[in-house]
Amino acid sequence: MTGQPDRIEQTVESAAAGSGTSAGNGVLAVEVPAARENARAIPEATVARLAVYLRVLSGLAREYRAADAADVTPTISSEELASAAGVNSAKLRKDLSYLGSYGTRGVGYDVDVLIGQIERTLGLTRKYAVAVAGIGNLGHALAGYSGFASRGFPVTALFDVDPDLIGIRIAGIEVHHIEHIPDVCTAHEISIGVIATPGEGAQEVCDLLVKAGVRCILNFAPVVLQTPAHVEVRKVDLAVELQILSFQLARRELVEEAAFVPEEPAGEPAGLVVPQ
Repeated sequence: MTGQPDRIEQTVESAAAGSGTSAGNGVLAVEVPAARENARAIPEATVARLAVYLRVLSGLAREYRAADAADVTPTISSEELASAAGVNSAKLRKDLSYLGSYGTRGVGYDVDVLIGQIERTLGLTRKYAVAVAGIGNLGHALAGYSGFASRGFPVTALFDVDPDLIGIRIAGIEVHHIEHIPDVCTAHEISIGVIATPGEGAQEVCDLLVKAGVRCILNFAPVVLQTPAHVEVRKVDLAVELQILSFQLARRELVEEAAFVPEEPAGEPAGLVVPQ
């Protein structure tokens, strides 16, 4: 799970933010006070980057606490935050302008204030209980990953169909049969369902989650789920991600080949006539 949890956490956070109403054209209307007052829509790509900024800022805040610098107000410039997040500073400033946050010239952004603004925008001022369906290798890893709880997404329910898994506990959470999804999810007030089942069983699990009132679904199954309009679905296809990386590698190799200039062979310069 090295490296991948951050990507998955960002997707979970985007799904949580996406529980607001859709404005169409890939734009999400995020329900925070500023958004309600100004009716401002935040692009979905910006929502995803806000999750990255939050991770960087939270790490910086932890460093200050670890250094026992409680009496110091941590700040960060747009250039520093953009570099750490892997974006350009102009795009970062545009993203943060949706929050009504413009920083202070010569000082930058107050880290704690900016964390609070992003958390409110992403809907992270409360916890969202998560259920994982499909306790294979991926589902087992997700169920045992402590990073979700620390970011406000505690995994509180697990489901599978394997008789050998029913009743066992993973990270202290009992595995239930998927037929119990409606009752268990309702009892645990599940907000987000994670589907890590094989493709053939994913739609059934999805239907049961929707029946339980779950409005956000993170789908790892290699299928397109059919859901009501009020249900937000985020798809994570690791095979597609690898294929995208393959394309990037192939394109880079083509660029390198095109830029390659063979060296002239040693000897007389081309076109020089040597007297006999």
